[in-house]
Amino acid sequence: MGSDSELLSTPRTPLLNERVRGWLERFRSSPLLVFWETTKACPLSCRHCRAMAIPKPLPGELTTEEGYKLIEDVASFGDPKPLLVLTGGDPLQRPDLFELISKANELGVPTAISPAVSQNLTPDVMMRLKKLDIRMISVSLDGAGSWTHDHMRQVAGSFEATVKAIREALSVGLRVQVNTVVWRKNLLELPKIAALLKGLGVTVWEVFFLIVTGRAVADLDISPWEYEVVMRFLLEVSRRGLQVRTIEAPFFRRVKDGVWAPPNGEAQNLYGELVRDLDELMGPPTGDPDRSFIPTRDGNGVIFVAYNGDVYPSGFLPITLGNVRRRSLVEIYTENPLLIAMRNGEFKGRCGVCEYRLICGGSRARAFAATGDPLETDPACPYIPGRRGGIS
Repeated sequence: MGSDSELLSTPRTPLLNERVRGWLERFRSSPLLVFWETTKACPLSCRHCRAMAIPKPLPGELTTEEGYKLIEDVASFGDPKPLLVLTGGDPLQRPDLFELISKANELGVPTAISPAVSQNLTPDVMMRLKKLDIRMISVSLDGAGSWTHDHMRQVAGSFEATVKAIREALSVGLRVQVNTVVWRKNLLELPKIAALLKGLGVTVWEVFFLIVTGRAVADLDISPWEYEVVMRFLLEVSRRGLQVRTIEAPFFRRVKDGVWAPPNGEAQNLYGELVRDLDELMGPPTGDPDRSFIPTRDGNGVIFVAYNGDVYPSGFLPITLGNVRRRSLVEIYTENPLLIAMRNGEFKGRCGVCEYRLICGGSRARAFAATGDPLETDPACPYIPGRRGGIS
């Protein structure tokens, strides 16, 4: 594999404009996003939970003082500082949460929060988060109705509570991002979810794709050709006023470039059904597809700190890189050999020879879950490199 400079100047690599090159250069020395699993404690018990959250905190959580030190580490990446995303479990289960956010504000570290929709997420709490200048609150909605969402969340009434929480957060002036896991039971509901979010006034839809880790099981997942269909569908959603992001599906960027594996008959039928429903619910497109992106992926512009200080390339890739109690997050991020290899695009199989390996690179978490090797090919991507199409 060539040097960093050789990789970034490879002429056959699509989409490497000046802006994207700038992001790739930045990600060598600083992430865009630092996720901190502030606690394992959560009142919910979701079927797909990465964290395998539990009702009470586990021993060994970072203390308040250790949390302050972690925030200082994030600040020491320099300007522009990474966004610190407070997640869990449910970060509202931490009694010192607002002190931690205040510390981040003091150091100029922007923060976002991903709370569970529970009795903890009250209008008063939302107002307090707004006053603390939280950049974004992300709320999970995994179905177009209680029949799907509540089944995934395993809490009756969760769907209605989530819609209410979204409305309340928007009403106090918080920016709201809605996270949706694509899984077998909500695949055909995606147009309804998109229409619901647009109707609520949500502008950012972050679409998650399953990794078989934590409580998530393979039976919940969709097939590679269905992944490809959903990518094309999401591009259509972006023409109707929603900003769409994907998690653990970086090949959405290839589809944004107008390149996708040619569909089989089933795929054509599914795509047609999804787009017809989208047209009926949201009307015809109002703009061009959103082709913008930031080339983040596991370990590249993204880093995850667990409740006990262990550091991982992402929350879905359980390979320990070090611990912030013993080493600074800056050193771990910039010096770990696995992270360097992933940032250099040193992948195996189809991902290793793909012309999109720098701006996509596949899900390293899914590769690890499927093969035990984080540098292997992402099995959810059906694209054959160099073919500008083709099903593997």
